[in-house]
Amino acid sequence: MVNYNQVTKTISLEAYGIKNAKIKYQLSPEELHDITVEKGLGLEASSGALAVNTGEFTGRSPKDRFIVKDAITQDRVWWGNINIPFDTDKFDALYNKVVDYLSNKEVFVRDSYACADEDYRLNIRVINEYPWSNQFAYNMFLRPTEDELKDFAPDWTVVNAPGFKANPEVDGTRQHNFAILNFSKKIALIGGTGYTGEIKKGIFSALNFILPVFKNTLPMHCSANVGKEGDTAIFFGLSGTGKTTLSTDPNRSLIGDDEHGWTAEDSVFNFEGGCYAKVINLSRDNEPEIYDAIKKGAILENVILDEAGHVNFEDTSITQNTRVSYPIEHIENIRMPSIGKNPKNIFFLTADAFGVLPPISKLTPSQAAYHFISGYTAKVAGTEAGVVEPQPSFSACFGAPFMPLHPAKYAEMLSKKMKDSGVNVWLVNTGWTGGPYGVGTRMKLKYTRAMINAVLNGDLGLYNYDDYHIHSVFGVAQPRECPGVPTSVLSPRATWNDDEKYYKTAFKLSNAFRENFKKFEAHCNEEIRRGGPQRYAF
Repeated sequence: MVNYNQVTKTISLEAYGIKNAKIKYQLSPEELHDITVEKGLGLEASSGALAVNTGEFTGRSPKDRFIVKDAITQDRVWWGNINIPFDTDKFDALYNKVVDYLSNKEVFVRDSYACADEDYRLNIRVINEYPWSNQFAYNMFLRPTEDELKDFAPDWTVVNAPGFKANPEVDGTRQHNFAILNFSKKIALIGGTGYTGEIKKGIFSALNFILPVFKNTLPMHCSANVGKEGDTAIFFGLSGTGKTTLSTDPNRSLIGDDEHGWTAEDSVFNFEGGCYAKVINLSRDNEPEIYDAIKKGAILENVILDEAGHVNFEDTSITQNTRVSYPIEHIENIRMPSIGKNPKNIFFLTADAFGVLPPISKLTPSQAAYHFISGYTAKVAGTEAGVVEPQPSFSACFGAPFMPLHPAKYAEMLSKKMKDSGVNVWLVNTGWTGGPYGVGTRMKLKYTRAMINAVLNGDLGLYNYDDYHIHSVFGVAQPRECPGVPTSVLSPRATWNDDEKYYKTAFKLSNAFRENFKKFEAHCNEEIRRGGPQRYAF
């Protein structure tokens, strides 16, 4: 770990086109915290954490994420409404505008890296307009030692200027904000948005291209932890499905909560040096590790403080996407370095607002590939304008906005790794039971934890008809019994007390799966295509 009071290296940004800037290099998180408060850009919460407001944008803006189309990317990237092409000349012109904007300003620069496994390390230089954005980079990326800083050479550069607004008609953007990846110049250019998640997801997106194309390594939007016997568990899931919560387990060491690589040598490594967790309705009773990580050094985003500096975690008046970032060391039980071996179980987490998927089910390899490509969860009423009833939401590989390649590429890599390592794959519904959203109730966290513990302890038995029931619509195998969970909870149909309504809703969801999968079928083999629902209604 760096003693930031002893960092003596100075740098110039002239090579980036940033001139006459007042450069604050490698400041400590304490210094950045204090500067933020002194400038009126944030407040100190009663916990000691820094609380900031990210401004107009309180989440990512997927329609404003671009990839420069050039010799490296043109034949490899899966172009479309997720990976939107950007012209090389337009990028150069916009980049020059951004660095002109940052010239003559105070800027905050940090050298850090991604990928805990030395063989895959990616050195990153982050150039920020705001001090709290630079502290976020300290929290989320891995932190080099002072010796490593002496000869530090960045592989990638993040240029982050929230105050700069593009002119869409001239600059080629959709609106005034943008996040653009340039693989030839190895630059992530971010402007017009203060949402810090664009910084971390920019590098994540870059690694999702670099690792499979050049390193034969599967990048994953997942959390991971490791047990006392050295068995690694991987948790895939979209925002709000419990990825961070369920992997933060006092009985298992946390590898990381969001971004990992799975190597050809069958090891799993964290890309990051911190955690970025949702804090809506956070309580110490339900999530003590995350709650206690909110202290000096952590950054709260878009929360409401009372006059005494206490956070109201139920208040979503700014956004439902309230967040906290903190260095991984704020969690007590962590794996250092952040590398695990011998993956034994993979969990696909989904918050099924239709309430028809089993709370836990075992998947065959073909089902696992199908559900991985599908990446299902559901939007519930009130989370977005116009959403008045549950809506299926599919995000390929449980992270489509960050995947530059075709989803089938990642699915094929996962399928091969599953078969080679003999890993078990489970579909876990952390969403609704007893009916859809508005009728049923959210699955109790204690039951979900009990089911996951049962898997990790080997208590759910072998895949056979005595121990498992095959779901008549989705074809997945739901266990008949599970320690710590009432038997009635394990059957979603039984919790409804209305078979007709249950099956009508189940068929509605299975149709949505099939409709969504049509765009992938031509790229998938027959085995993967057979992994979906086998019964459906017209």
